[in-house]
Amino acid sequence: MVKKSIILLTILASVLTACSDYHSSKKSNSVSFDLDSIRKRDKLIAVTDYNSVNYFIYKGEPMGFNYELLKSFSDHIGIDLEIITENNLDRAFNLLNEGDADLLAIGLTVNASRKKDMLFTDPIAETRQVLVQRKPRYWRSLTYTEIEKSIIRNQLDLAKKSVYVRKGSSHVERLHSLAAEIGDSITIIEIPYESEQLIKLVVDREIDYAVCDENIARVNATYYPDIDVNTPISFNQNLAWGLRSYNSDKLLQELNKWIRTFRSTESYAILYAKYFKNSRSNIIVKSDYYTLNTGKVSPWDDMIKGYSDSISWDWRLLASLIYQESRFKPNVVSWAGAFGLMQIMPETGKYFGVDITSSPGNNIRAGTSYINWLHSIFDPKIPDEHERLKFILASYNAGPGHVLDAMKLAEKNGKDPQKWEDNVAIWMLKKSEPQYYNDEDVKNGYFRGTESVAFVDEILERFERYKNIIPAKSGRQISQTAEN
Repeated sequence: MVKKSIILLTILASVLTACSDYHSSKKSNSVSFDLDSIRKRDKLIAVTDYNSVNYFIYKGEPMGFNYELLKSFSDHIGIDLEIITENNLDRAFNLLNEGDADLLAIGLTVNASRKKDMLFTDPIAETRQVLVQRKPRYWRSLTYTEIEKSIIRNQLDLAKKSVYVRKGSSHVERLHSLAAEIGDSITIIEIPYESEQLIKLVVDREIDYAVCDENIARVNATYYPDIDVNTPISFNQNLAWGLRSYNSDKLLQELNKWIRTFRSTESYAILYAKYFKNSRSNIIVKSDYYTLNTGKVSPWDDMIKGYSDSISWDWRLLASLIYQESRFKPNVVSWAGAFGLMQIMPETGKYFGVDITSSPGNNIRAGTSYINWLHSIFDPKIPDEHERLKFILASYNAGPGHVLDAMKLAEKNGKDPQKWEDNVAIWMLKKSEPQYYNDEDVKNGYFRGTESVAFVDEILERFERYKNIIPAKSGRQISQTAEN
């Protein structure tokens, strides 16, 4: 049944390939932005794939080799990072070529055919392609020689075999070349599955053979001991990031300069070892809070989903706020006395009927009740719900009084009191300056707004990360509009 599903998926993929190739052939040469425009936008937009190596969420935090490289580069050039996740290579290439992204941050094998269609950075890593196959049943009771006899070690033995590969990957081209080299046929079956999904099909005995990059295959072998990944089918190959073949010269130059420097540092060696040589990857992937497998970010997800409905928030947004406040630790108490998952201040807790001894569920209830109270203040003042959210988040951190003061200062000084970035946020920061916190319209005095402005940015950035991977099973509205 599963193999029939894979065959149907393969046929569908062929149809989609035709459509995708058509669109990618219509490259928009009007996409004219390069590094200068990206700097002006103050944001680098990168496409990456999600798996246990490149990009994933663990215990509420984004992690991954490509993610950390991208973050280091965006920090290096002093701009924000936006990540689009896409495991389908055709769609990823289209996002790049149509100008929806600046950079394809997927470990692409550099080869001659791809160089015709895109620019490649200097290598970010090297790997080779390997055959993923199962060890024999009861292999633990067999000798090394018995195991070796039952699996493919000679590439000639791939003749007449069916091998599954990721659709659009360089593995397809390599298998065609290998078939020519051994002078026999190999049935190459392309399906739009990411490498780790293919490996799982081998593990589950749904297919017999797949081809993947060795660095990813070896990581997976640490938590799937029944697979063998020791048969290479290629020489070592460079992995790099891809850029549009036009109007990307300055970005390419800056990336290459950074890559050459960063790859020679201890930081790079530590980062590579963290994701490709770390025995703890087994623990991470098997954790309940490895989000790619479970969809969970914390032990409190069900409570968060329930209470998010009471404030009409996407549950992933509320989860991001709770992570920001407590890292999902229910017994945290701050220097100021704020307590619990949502860091309720003692006086606020008294009003909503909770204290430091209250359960995690009651802490979330009190926190969401407080958010509803903030909504009652800002809903009439700010009609745009996405702007309003930023004011409510800032008020959750600072209290509404300081945010209302900043709105008054913004309006008094020619800024829009209903917009956050470059308007009210500026005046939150200025409330630490005597000429402003002593203004006659300021009712709540001095405030150091740096933390509150960062609080808003970090929660919304993490919310975007969660939306990349975690399904929206509860809550509404703010996220739905934002994702369209």
